[in-house]
Amino acid sequence: MAKTQPHLELGRRERQLMDVVFRLGKASVSEVLQELPDPPSYSAVRGMLGLLEDKGYVRHKRDGLRYIYLPTAGQQQAQQSALKHLVHTFFGGSVSNAAASLLELPDSNLSAADVTRLQKLIKQAKSEGR
Repeated sequence: MAKTQPHLELGRRERQLMDVVFRLGKASVSEVLQELPDPPSYSAVRGMLGLLEDKGYVRHKRDGLRYIYLPTAGQQQAQQSALKHLVHTFFGGSVSNAAASLLELPDSNLSAADVTRLQKLIKQAKSEGR
């Protein structure tokens, strides 16, 4: 049985596998392998999917001789894990530096609705003491 531990961070390749499984909705090892950039071996993908299952991010069902993997973790949970890793790795854990870098990207054209949403989230974070 899989152990659900949402606090576990996903590595780069694990995030790539999860992206494929989320995009396809369900996938066999072969289908995941076909979608990966610079793919590793079949057995490596099978092993990584097994680890993702142990971490509680995917589950499998049998389809004849093959396993079909389905996401168990919500996409938002996986996104938060990836963002946490990114902020920790590249911004020393500083959420404000990460947000500022995103806003400074040349193609970060924010609509008025985007600005309003961000202002609301900042106000909410302040009121909650974050």
